[in-house]
Amino acid sequence: MKTHVNLSIEKDLVKQIKAYAKKRQTSVSALVEEYFNKLVRPVKKSNIIDLVESLEKPNIDENIDLKKAFYDQQSVRIRTAD
Repeated sequence: MKTHVNLSIEKDLVKQIKAYAKKRQTSVSALVEEYFNKLVRPVKKSNIIDLVESLEKPNIDENIDLKKAFYDQQSVRIRTAD
């Protein structure tokens, strides 16, 4: 069920809002309703930590020296590029 709400907004801003709504082929009421829906039901944003934790764990030998392996691989690439 919908209900009416009275808002006090500067005239110049109302003109801009109406133009914005018209450009997007919607109404000012629909814009306001969409905005308030976003305010009261915010979408859960995932952060970088959630993203990293959701990644599959790589199968890496814990005894390997990753820094040495990287530089060894780089030196092989440089020699083969010459």
